[in-house]
Amino acid sequence: MTAGRRPVPVSVRARQRVVRVLRDVRKWRGHRPPGPGSPPAVPSGWIAAPPDFVGVGAQKAGTSWWSALIQEHPDVHLAGNQPKELHFFDEYWERPFTAADADRYARFFLRPESGGLAGEWTPGYMVDFWTPDLIRRAAPDARILVLLRDPLERYRSSLAHTDDLSRASLGRQDAMGAYQRGLYSQQLRRVFAAFPREKVLVLQYERCRDDPHGELARTFRFLGLDEVALDTARFERPVNPTTATKVDLTPELRRSLAEAYAPDLAALPDLVPDLDLDRWPTVRELAAR
Repeated sequence: MTAGRRPVPVSVRARQRVVRVLRDVRKWRGHRPPGPGSPPAVPSGWIAAPPDFVGVGAQKAGTSWWSALIQEHPDVHLAGNQPKELHFFDEYWERPFTAADADRYARFFLRPESGGLAGEWTPGYMVDFWTPDLIRRAAPDARILVLLRDPLERYRSSLAHTDDLSRASLGRQDAMGAYQRGLYSQQLRRVFAAFPREKVLVLQYERCRDDPHGELARTFRFLGLDEVALDTARFERPVNPTTATKVDLTPELRRSLAEAYAPDLAALPDLVPDLDLDRWPTVRELAAR
């Protein structure tokens, strides 16, 4: 032992280990806001009830953009300053979900007594294995929205979105967490186990980008809303874009990542037959090998 240096107490070392573990877990799961806060007050002439729709995924697949477009519909209501992402179910991996919790969740969704829809979109719900069943318990009649994106492009955006964005701070857990979020087949199976398939709409970011009017009309029909025409400029307005520099993938890493995604991608057509996988460069790269 170096002279003059005192040993670090065991309790201090233990706390340091706990801090490191919690930091790694937080980075693996991605940044999460600290819960939904308190439900809003119910104005006169309004009611609170379980959500009519819940968006569950996927992170960095254009969900903020698409959710904002849905909220443009005059019959869709967002209470007060309620964020797009409630993250209501994040902590229920470690504690029971009760009827009182379900009632509290419903209090976040307000609409006029005369009618209208209310909902939210938290991309982490699909990757958190415990959440789809809890949504079913809290909102059994809700329609479920999913937005997917080419998994490699989503992977790169996810890493750029992670806390401590400088490349030097990104570690193995960040890479593994970003990879896990792109395993869509595994996640969709959990969603389909909780909800009938006719109550789940799976969209593609690339198709929405290429035909926003048509895909938004499709989304409105799925939600039971009348079609409304939005200004074309509204489709082009970015919402929560990735501003950090995306991580460059070496050819070797890109090939390894594509091959790692291949079995999951191969299962997608059986789960969602109308997905156009040819829109995804990752699928085209795999087919060319």
